[in-house]
Amino acid sequence: MVHAANIQDRDGAKILLGLVREKFLRLRLIWADGGYAGKLLQWVCALRHSNPLKLEIVKRSDQRKGFYVLPRRWVVERTFGWLGRQRRLSKDYEFLTQTSETMIYVAMIGLMVRRLSSR
Repeated sequence: MVHAANIQDRDGAKILLGLVREKFLRLRLIWADGGYAGKLLQWVCALRHSNPLKLEIVKRSDQRKGFYVLPRRWVVERTFGWLGRQRRLSKDYEFLTQTSETMIYVAMIGLMVRRLSSR
C-alpha cells in the first residue's frame, strides 16, 4: 500500500491492516521495525478474534555498534532493492499514490514472471 508522506507509518499500518483483516485469513504473523511499536501492538491483537494476528517488532540491539543484519529485516530491504532497479521506481516520479502502487505491482509481477520462466 502506498500512501501520502503526511500519513504516519503507524496510521498507514492501521489502514492497511483494516483492509486485509478479513481478506487474508491465513495471515498470522507480521514483522515490523521499531517505528511500529506502541499502541499498534494491542490494536493488531484486537483486530481479529478468530485467527488472531501477531505483530512482532524486530529491534536493534543497543549493545552492538555499526552495521549488522537484523533478522527478517533484510527481506524488506531486499525488496526495496528489487523495486529500485525499475526505472519508474528509482525516483519518486509519480504524482498520484495510486500510480506508484500500480508501478510496484507491475514490477513485482515482472519479477515473479521471470522467476517462473527460469524454472
